Amino acid sequence: MTTTPARTTDRPLPALPHWETTPEDLPGAIREVKAAIRARIAASGRSVEEVFAVVEQRVGESVAQIRADRERGEDIWPVIDYADIENGTVSAEQLAKLRRRGCLVVRGHFPREQALAWDAGIVDYVEGNGFFESYRGPGDDFFGSVGSKPEIYPIYWSPAQMEARQSERMAAVQALLNSQWRHESDGVTWFDPERDSLYPDRIRRRPPGADSSGLGTHCDPGTLDLWMTEGYQRAFRHLFDGSVEDYDPWDAAHRTAGTQYPGTTMCSAFRTFQGWTALSDMAHDQGVLHTVPIPEAMAYLMLRPLLDDVADDDMCGVTTNQVFPASERWHPLLLEALSGIPDVQAGDSVWWHCDMIHSVAPVADQQGWGNVMYIPAAPWCERNERYAAGVREAFLSGSSPSDFPEEHYERGWADRFAPQQLNATGRRGLGLD
Repeated sequence: MTTTPARTTDRPLPALPHWETTPEDLPGAIREVKAAIRARIAASGRSVEEVFAVVEQRVGESVAQIRADRERGEDIWPVIDYADIENGTVSAEQLAKLRRRGCLVVRGHFPREQALAWDAGIVDYVEGNGFFESYRGPGDDFFGSVGSKPEIYPIYWSPAQMEARQSERMAAVQALLNSQWRHESDGVTWFDPERDSLYPDRIRRRPPGADSSGLGTHCDPGTLDLWMTEGYQRAFRHLFDGSVEDYDPWDAAHRTAGTQYPGTTMCSAFRTFQGWTALSDMAHDQGVLHTVPIPEAMAYLMLRPLLDDVADDDMCGVTTNQVFPASERWHPLLLEALSGIPDVQAGDSVWWHCDMIHSVAPVADQQGWGNVMYIPAAPWCERNERYAAGVREAFLSGSSPSDFPEEHYERGWADRFAPQQLNATGRRGLGLD
């Protein structure tokens, strides 16, 4: 398939509508914004179909390469040893594969003994505070679907989690990941790649013998706000103005300052990468993370609802108060590339670009534990600084952070991580220095 070169026009492109509050007529709002995007693409001298064909070819080539690598028995996920990150000896070839695939396993991110000690410490922390006696069930429907009782622990302020978040080893990996992004453009510094905001998230502990239904294919950067708010319209400007060849999934411009569409996302912060740190050994076939390792696939997801076979009031199933779904109905090409992580050991960490489609495979009668701490790369920026103000209050009071259900199990737990235990990295991450 040949692609059509981007065309330019001297006419100003039509403005796109956006909302700061939820419209009463959501289907009408969707129809309006889709019509406006189609008009803007048409004003550039191209059709939606032409623009989508460019994206489809680019993504299709990546899918074909992944399938070929898989057939040859090659690893789909890049793997880098932490020692090379620490010593500055990561090769150009490794970095190129990281950017091409948008995901990474860091071997030996933490010593295995340290990770196992953190895992045991979490058990002591929750058992010593009577968590299981007071557990009220899943606080949200999304993670409530996984099946274990519980699998996701709504715990945020254990010594283990905070020690990992403020560790210099964590900061080194986050800085490497952040550096893959273009964080400065047009005279604006969009984020500080050397400073993380310590975004607090939960714990997963899945016991041996567990049955889990996993999590379906989805992505997390937002939902309707990706089309309907001014900040994201600018971030995805090349998809909407006919210059799709210039779209770069590693460009942070306008992603770190914009408002969000209410009820649209599970994360108020900007994350360059989502991630978790393994607290147990996990085999690749035991209900583990899968991704579609193609960062450019977001362009496919964003343009697919504009094609004629999708109803005018439908965004391929994207709506408020749910995650962004990826489905066989609308995105079969993308799901051909779905690829699981390799075997990991306690102390390894796993990372994936914030836009990427991912899932957790189901498992029956799991062999061994499946335990992780969710720790992303969330660099210091305008958006994350705003969120950090609430995180500080939650940390001091032992409350659940505002992105999560209001469960607040830790408020009365005297042995949660204390403010005086923060190091310089932790204080900067919470905006205290």
